[in-house]
Amino acid sequence: MVASSASSLFSVANKNVLITGGSRGIGLMIAQGFVSAGANVYLTSRDERACREAAESILSDRTDSGIGSVIHGPSNVSTREGCKALAGTLRDVFGGKLDVLVNNAGTSWGEDPYDRESGKMNWGWDKVMDLNVKGMFYLTRELVPLLERSNQTGRTNVEDPGRVINIGSVAGLMPQEAPTHAYDVSKAAVHHLTKKMSADLAPRGITVNCLAPGYVPSRMSMGLKAWGAEADKIAESVPLGRMGTADDMAGACIYFSSRAGAWVSGTILNVDGGCVGAMRISLSSL
Repeated sequence: MVASSASSLFSVANKNVLITGGSRGIGLMIAQGFVSAGANVYLTSRDERACREAAESILSDRTDSGIGSVIHGPSNVSTREGCKALAGTLRDVFGGKLDVLVNNAGTSWGEDPYDRESGKMNWGWDKVMDLNVKGMFYLTRELVPLLERSNQTGRTNVEDPGRVINIGSVAGLMPQEAPTHAYDVSKAAVHHLTKKMSADLAPRGITVNCLAPGYVPSRMSMGLKAWGAEADKIAESVPLGRMGTADDMAGACIYFSSRAGAWVSGTILNVDGGCVGAMRISLSSL
């Protein structure tokens, strides 16, 4: 068997891709990468204006008219009803076929001190778990019919399976020294859910993997400034000496979505500059 060329091995050209939470941060980085690689991207978040502005920014950055497309629309994937509605939209937009689902929508919440009892405690935990974990499960379930692959005999097509990419975090592997209990726990749940779903969906021709980013510039990561974590100090704490970039985030997702990643499922991929490997995601030295 002759190996594929590098260009075809990592190609995602013409693939239909849904990215939740795609209007900013890591989601927008991933969307930019897929469009540049020739994919057809549906970008969504709760804020319609933010979605529109994100889509316009991607289109304005394009230098090749042959590069992929991006469309957008609002959604609320923190509820079962919102997940069902988004799945219905995707059936119309992509004609019943989705190649890649990137479950990126997420939120965080923290409160200090640990034993403080405020009226926001239950609200904070519910908000984080509803979006980061429950919404991910419900949306994936709704989109399985669009993602599953089989040939005319009903057997799974393992050459180009449907792909689910869950966005976790290194904070789900090692807790942060910040009062982000709900966030850290939710990301650990995402990692475990990835492994659980990979076993469930493999017989239906779908891979399920997880990207666990380290420190990447975003509104969420900048929220750590409340506990003394300035961007330059975060970068200095990373073994490879810098924070993550758009290429780091998009590149890992494109790998999972391409022929190169077609036989990979149930994997948690740390893209973190070596933080977890060096046992260093502490904020204590910042």
